[in-house]
Amino acid sequence: MPAAVLIGAQWGDEGKGKATDLLGPRLDYVVKFNGGNNAGHTVVVGSEKYALHLLPSGILTPGVTPVIGNGVVVDVEVLFEELEALSSRGVDVSRLRVSANAHLITQYHRTLDKVTERFLGKRQIGTTGRGIGPAYADKINRVGLRMQDLFDENILRQKVEGALDQKNHLLVKVYNRRAIAVDEIVDDLLGYVERLRPMVTDTALLLHQALDRDETVLFEGGQATMLDVDHGTYPFVTSSNATSGGAVTGSGIAPNRIDRVIAVVKAYTTRVGAGPFPTELFDEWGEFLSDKGHEYGTTTGRRRRTGWYDAPIARYSARINGVTDFVLTKLDVLTGIERIPVAVAYEVDGQRFDEVPVSQSDFHHATPVYEEFPGWTEDISGARSFEELPANAQTYVRELEAMSGSRISAIGVGPGREEIVQLHDLLG
Repeated sequence: MPAAVLIGAQWGDEGKGKATDLLGPRLDYVVKFNGGNNAGHTVVVGSEKYALHLLPSGILTPGVTPVIGNGVVVDVEVLFEELEALSSRGVDVSRLRVSANAHLITQYHRTLDKVTERFLGKRQIGTTGRGIGPAYADKINRVGLRMQDLFDENILRQKVEGALDQKNHLLVKVYNRRAIAVDEIVDDLLGYVERLRPMVTDTALLLHQALDRDETVLFEGGQATMLDVDHGTYPFVTSSNATSGGAVTGSGIAPNRIDRVIAVVKAYTTRVGAGPFPTELFDEWGEFLSDKGHEYGTTTGRRRRTGWYDAPIARYSARINGVTDFVLTKLDVLTGIERIPVAVAYEVDGQRFDEVPVSQSDFHHATPVYEEFPGWTEDISGARSFEELPANAQTYVRELEAMSGSRISAIGVGPGREEIVQLHDLLG
């Protein structure tokens, strides 16, 4: 049985939760391998709508074991808020497992995130202020706190003291904020220990054993390719590897265990926060896509920036991730547009780029080169086969497939879990 990676092909918010939900009945484990509660999935189940931020969306599927891997940074307060919210709605959350090596987000990480972003002024990155970046910085600087540290109070206290010794100087002397007491952090974290104890384990071993038993494991990425700290639009990126390679380092699974890489791509493009966005629209079509597509962040509530489909971005994602299958979402949002532009290349100072420029400066100044395709007016939400889509919608999908670097294996035609057209088996 396969191990598959599911990632976003653009700047996030592509609908990864829906793709996970589509695969749900066939999965045994769903693993979150990067990021924290700075991004989210919205999953619609019948008349119920669930917004997940830190938890893998597989937690909504009975029988699936959801796993938070070592590559994730965990705010335990948010973790239990989400678990309690799901429990109150009748969702069984008892199967959740959390890596003993996952790093913790604390109050001082959240504080530093907010004050640092304000300090940047016009150079702000667009962080969510949830402490993700500072927690990852501590991890790389080897002064981070891990889940396993919570079970040894002496070690926990020593590590918090070491972290705050430097950070309090920064907070007080640079940012004019109050110092944070060691006891304040330690006491807060220790309050979660007994509830965490049954969840925290060696998740890398757990997943290896599952694969050895021929069980199916899905590795679910947070954020998306263009927000990857190495391969995205740096510095306007997240602080972790949101590409398929991150599934390996963020879970402890060897690369030769991965069979499929599924990338979710929206039928147009959105992003949240600052940074370059060649196809961004500032006219009535931008408003149209935003309003009809309900383009507001699951986690932040921020209005997303919107633009037309960007084929070079899709090709870049296919190449970087080794994409075997695309899931094209929100095709229904384009219904009613007479002519649909698609960016097929860029122009920078009179020079044409058919691929994403390696220079960030070039990409920032890139002007899209568009081709237009005829639209459709028919309601497509009831389509369950490719042949049931209007002819122009079929053409649009096939053109995107031809220029995006891999096959399109499923198409979202509405927000509901059943509103999807499947062309190929995502796990076959």
